[in-house]
Amino acid sequence: MINRRDIFAGLAAVSMLAGAGTAMAQDSIVIGEINSYTGLPAFTVPYKKGWELAVEEINAAGGINGQMLEIISRDDTGDPATAIRIAEEMISKENAVMLFGTFLSNIGLAVSDFAKQNEVLFLASEPLTDAIVWSSGNKYTYRLRPSTHMQAAMLAERAAELDAVKWATIAPNYAYGQDAVKAFKSELLKLRPDVEFVEEQWPPVFDIDAGSAVRALEAAKPDAIYNVTFGGDLAKFVREGSLRFLFEDRSVVSLLTGEPEYLEPLGDETPSGWIVTGYPGADIDTPEHNAFVEAYRAKWDEDPKTGSIVGYNSILSIKAMLEKAGSTDTEAMLAAMEGLEVAESPTGPFVYRAADHQSTMGAYVGNTELVDGAPKMVDWVYADGAEFLPSEEEAAKLRPAE
Repeated sequence: MINRRDIFAGLAAVSMLAGAGTAMAQDSIVIGEINSYTGLPAFTVPYKKGWELAVEEINAAGGINGQMLEIISRDDTGDPATAIRIAEEMISKENAVMLFGTFLSNIGLAVSDFAKQNEVLFLASEPLTDAIVWSSGNKYTYRLRPSTHMQAAMLAERAAELDAVKWATIAPNYAYGQDAVKAFKSELLKLRPDVEFVEEQWPPVFDIDAGSAVRALEAAKPDAIYNVTFGGDLAKFVREGSLRFLFEDRSVVSLLTGEPEYLEPLGDETPSGWIVTGYPGADIDTPEHNAFVEAYRAKWDEDPKTGSIVGYNSILSIKAMLEKAGSTDTEAMLAAMEGLEVAESPTGPFVYRAADHQSTMGAYVGNTELVDGAPKMVDWVYADGAEFLPSEEEAAKLRPAE
């Protein structure tokens, strides 16, 4: 990690180009970034702040072998077709050498297919669907965040320790939610063959009928619930479930709920004792994370969120790749991504596996709690992503032949 104290004020601010047709300057490396900024600001705004900080630090320290990083960032408005159009413009008109970003799984899959068809490197920063690296994986796409399978396996390990036998699930009805339920069932049954799943609820993403979902879950009388809703859907589910006592004397295991983007808005309605994946923020005490938090606070006057880490680590990955490749030639960059190690990051070192293009970046697993009236993730541990992936040999079999 670059020490912020070495950064001279005012040097090489991030260039955000709004118009099409801008030619790449000879002293710059132009990279295209696409995300759902208007549709999902709770996550994507901190994410953008994270990658802007990383670019500023890298450029202030001399860039990549003397070349400045120049990011062209656009809003896909939550629409896959718009994301594809933007990607095409970035590559064909604005001379971007690669793409990164996206949030929703359907958009990540669409840009991944574009990358394959147009032979362009794409670093999928956030979309969690397993298809990105497995069933729809391709030579040109790598993924940073721990996948749906990885985080579901982390939670299944905790869930297996509960007395619960009868389980119900609730998840948004699209690729991410479907993958999350499939993975959790598979991993939990490996550890506890005695469990059974007695109810599934599949609300449309961002359009949950929380009353109906809660009534259906309560009618099934499960011992525990596996929840995959997030954002506004999560808040509605928590409120309705609490009003109807759905969570009383019942364990809940919940994907992503410990992330500040989703936990903080729950406020004093935060349920106690849910087992979650998330990000405990300033409670992490390592030199790398402390330096990141200090720099982030100094620049943005706020604490980082999960998105901030994802954005920051995305740029650290691109930096490590470009330094290893020594070139912006696509084949050279692809070769550099295979087995690429990011040695220092706020969350510790991680590697991009050659077999399935998934990084081994981990996640934090803990419990929800109200502490001094504020939502927090407590009793957490860092789960190394490498420990929750199939072997590289097994993973390679999950990918289509190329």
